[in-house]
Order: sequence, then structure tokens, then C-alpha cells
Amino acid sequence: MTNHIHLIVQSDKVPLSDIIRDFKKFTATVITKAIANNPKESRKRWMLWLLKKEDKIWFWEEGYHGEEIFSKAFFESKMRYIHLNPVRAGLVEKEEEYLYSSCGDLYVLGQ
Repeated sequence: MTNHIHLIVQSDKVPLSDIIRDFKKFTATVITKAIANNPKESRKRWMLWLLKKEDKIWFWEEGYHGEEIFSKAFFESKMRYIHLNPVRAGLVEKEEEYLYSSCGDLYVLGQ
């Protein structure tokens, strides 16, 4: 998706809120550095200005909408929702065509 991300994550050692916090911090830092270090980025100054708020990187929205997966049926429902998202957005015709999706991998594995 061009403006958001869906993830299914699991940990029995680290709270989900810590995982999401660290993921957001890491990806925001890497993306901002990639913009800053790209000599071909013509919108560099504007994008870096846009991503700063009170001298901090502001890439992701606050919070997240985590849901605990409690059954195989619920997992499959969420996986279908995630895979169909680019289709609903009009980016592809079939969910397995979306480049950044696990859908094609799952079809290859026979799931």
C-alpha cells in the first residue's frame, strides 16, 4: 500500500507495543536518511521539512490498531483482508500481483 502497512507479528518475549515502537523508529530513521542521502531526490528539502515536527522525525501516525489473533479462522480472515487491500485500492487486479505482498509466496507454498 502506498500510505500504510499491515503486519502480522508474534512474540512471547516482547510486548507488541515495544515491537511497533521500535519498528516505527527504525523505519522512520532509515527512510529519512535515504531521502537525505539521495542526490537525485529533487524534493529532498521539502520532504525533510515535512517529516520534522519539533526537531523529531514524524513519519508514522501515532498509535496502531493491533488485534490479537485468537483462532485460525480469525487469522485467515485477517490474511485475506491484508492480501485484498491492494486490489480494493485499485493497485492490482489479483492479490498475488502486488509486489510487496506475501500472497504470492503463500500461493507458491501451496497454502
